[in-house]
Amino acid sequence: MSTSDPSGTEPEEGGRPSFDKQPPSPGSPYDTPPGYGGQYGAPADSGSPYDTPPPGYGPPPGGPVGSGGPGAPGGPGDPYGSPYGAPGPGPVPGMPPLGGWGARILARVVDYLLVQVIAIVVLLPFLHFNERNGWAGSFWLGGAIYLVYEGLMLSRDGQTLGKKLMKVRVAMLADGSSPTPSAAWTRAAVFIFPALICCGGLWWIVDGLFGVFDKPYRQCIHDKAAKTVVVSTA
Repeated sequence: MSTSDPSGTEPEEGGRPSFDKQPPSPGSPYDTPPGYGGQYGAPADSGSPYDTPPPGYGPPPGGPVGSGGPGAPGGPGDPYGSPYGAPGPGPVPGMPPLGGWGARILARVVDYLLVQVIAIVVLLPFLHFNERNGWAGSFWLGGAIYLVYEGLMLSRDGQTLGKKLMKVRVAMLADGSSPTPSAAWTRAAVFIFPALICCGGLWWIVDGLFGVFDKPYRQCIHDKAAKTVVVSTA
């Protein structure tokens, strides 16, 4: 009796049936499941949840690190972007280190004495300095001169004569650049006006002590108001 398969399908290699020549039947578990797409083989517009990576995966916003794109380090959206470029020891990457308190205090003393001498010379023909109003007039005129002097000097390059002598300068906290005119005049006004209006030298003591305890930028109240910081030029 013949044992041949009437369908004509011959077993291969010792009677083992061949499956690789048979097309997959409809509904086979080995078929590509519907809904798979994108990088898994189906068209990218198939509506599959695998077309795009889940939220939180993929490249970070702003482009690759160092690309300079918005939000990338050094790019327009980088809050620490600096014209100085490479990292440095200052409050912002690349900015010089903070100015020391000794240099800052001596710079103030030099500027104050300079302005007061000018005020006394101007008032000398008009006031008697052996009377109280003579010294009060000198203080008020000195304050007005100091306001104009500091506002103009800081707007130019961030340094008064005292700061040049002590090798420190005022810089914008955001990027280390010279103070803008509005920042320079705000800084000078906050330093001078409270002393003239009500507090005298007590205001300068409070203002200075605020900076001693401020972390990490050592900003006095007038620096906080103007968003500036004092750095070294040495």
